[in-house]
Amino acid sequence: MSAATTRSRTPDRLCAEAVDLARGAAEEAAAPGVVGEHAGLVSEGDRVVTHFFACKELGYRGWRWAVTVARASRAKIVTLDEVVLLPGPDALLAPEWVPWSERLRPGDLGPGDLLPTDQDDLRLEPGYTGEEEPPPNSVVSEPVRELAEAEDADVTPGAPAVQPTTPSRGSIAAVAEELGMRRARVLSRYGLHVAADRWEEAFGPKTAMAQAAPATCMTCGFLNPIGGSLGQAFGVCANEFAPADGRVVSLAYGCGGHSEAAVMPKPPQPAPPVIDETRVDPFPLRPARDSGSVPETGDDETAELGHS
Repeated sequence: MSAATTRSRTPDRLCAEAVDLARGAAEEAAAPGVVGEHAGLVSEGDRVVTHFFACKELGYRGWRWAVTVARASRAKIVTLDEVVLLPGPDALLAPEWVPWSERLRPGDLGPGDLLPTDQDDLRLEPGYTGEEEPPPNSVVSEPVRELAEAEDADVTPGAPAVQPTTPSRGSIAAVAEELGMRRARVLSRYGLHVAADRWEEAFGPKTAMAQAAPATCMTCGFLNPIGGSLGQAFGVCANEFAPADGRVVSLAYGCGGHSEAAVMPKPPQPAPPVIDETRVDPFPLRPARDSGSVPETGDDETAELGHS
């Protein structure tokens, strides 16, 4: 440990005794009556000491007025360095700021609200563009051709209801099982219309949310299509922040959570702060009486106008 480090941890005697100087500076910078008792001191370096005073101002519980004094080498006069209000160990501080994207919860979206999506939202990906489709005259790859020749469909006669319980792969019964056609009954035309009317009333184009939406669900990336004839007019919403998350919605429905409503740009990263320790910029905590646009007048001038 060097001698300079040892000296810096020991408060300078003259600076440590300058409590009245530090209190006067704090009372001049603060409002009247808010500077409390002396709360200790700390050595900042050679002949540099910071005095702490309790703050009695409402709303600043645990804060302290920090007054730094210094003394030049071989000088006996202590001078004022700076006065600032700093939080103490148990100070009441504002909560850490949380971005809106992390504060948002399902159900917060209302009619007319827009929910911007990030350009790199992991819940979305580019749609079909046709770039990966092979040209019409291209030759099918050899592994795919061999797989197509090996698939020999085993056709079993009879209706799907009379097929084996576990149909063999490649049979018509297996295809019917895959398409969901081995049920005893399916929805009738009336049942389809009743369901469509019910879904249209709950999440259709006439709702307040859809009237204020920037676009319909037909162009939304969060829409999950459904099969069957109802898939021509309805789909399932997969946006957790949308009011219709997990619900069957009309293709003409819409909300502010549309994937293309507004793309949120990445927030700019602020530059690191640059601290110039070679100069001091005075910043008064209270404005001067003559700093306004109207000049200050004396009692003699205001007496003529009838003002006290």
